[in-house]
Amino acid sequence: MSRRYDCSDPDQRAMGLADVVIAIPKYELVVFPTDTVYGVGVDAFIPPAVTKLLEAKGRGRDMPPPVLVGTVRAATALVDTLGPYGQDLIDAFWPGPLTLICRVNRSLSWDLGDTKGTVAIRMPQHPLALELLKQTGPLAVSSANRSGAPAATTAAEAEEQLGDSVGVYLDGGPTEGNIPSTILDLTTAVPRLLRRGAIPVGRLRGVVGYVATDGEPEQDTDAAKADQKPETKPEPGTATGAATETAPGAASGAASGAEVKPEAGAKPESRD
Repeated sequence: MSRRYDCSDPDQRAMGLADVVIAIPKYELVVFPTDTVYGVGVDAFIPPAVTKLLEAKGRGRDMPPPVLVGTVRAATALVDTLGPYGQDLIDAFWPGPLTLICRVNRSLSWDLGDTKGTVAIRMPQHPLALELLKQTGPLAVSSANRSGAPAATTAAEAEEQLGDSVGVYLDGGPTEGNIPSTILDLTTAVPRLLRRGAIPVGRLRGVVGYVATDGEPEQDTDAAKADQKPETKPEPGTATGAATETAPGAASGAASGAEVKPEAGAKPESRD
């Protein structure tokens, strides 16, 4: 049976975090709030747990989850290189709603699905999520909803969709919004936008100078007006969740506004 903790109460918050530390090595799923939507996560280094996560979502290996981290150091350990732009983007936007697609560190022993040698990483700007991630280490995280269903912005919405497939629900109250993270692919020579989200392209260009959008017309002067339904899913590869929410390999969360197809990497998920 699932355990649910009201994290507005300090005692329940402490008990909930302690329960998560025990639950994660047991392959249990954990739901918690992020700065975008609620996410559901498992230990990124336990393949059966990742499989359990995908099954709970109703997804296949072709849509691997992104990985959320609690520190920049944890993120850099997961990738082969951040490339010429990664560190500047991290300095400007992390913690926050920017998911970066990088080539994965080949020495890692994990299986997130069909990632095509890439990993999607993000450091969320939510105190409960950061505290959790610093205790557990990197988590494979997807948006806390069934595939095709609306992203959960409360613990109750997540529980309604995922039920007892989740071991622990950390209720941190409603999330501030449901605009997913922006997804940027750094595995190509020029940074490529895979999903419009909470960080407008103009702000990204202010850091890296140029972002490829495949000639897509600009629509991101106000991120809050971004269309929150995915248009087309990028072809193979990774886009880690949010969720969303939204992979080592894939980016979690459905696209907010039009997407462009990546040349490499996993598919963006429904929300992050």
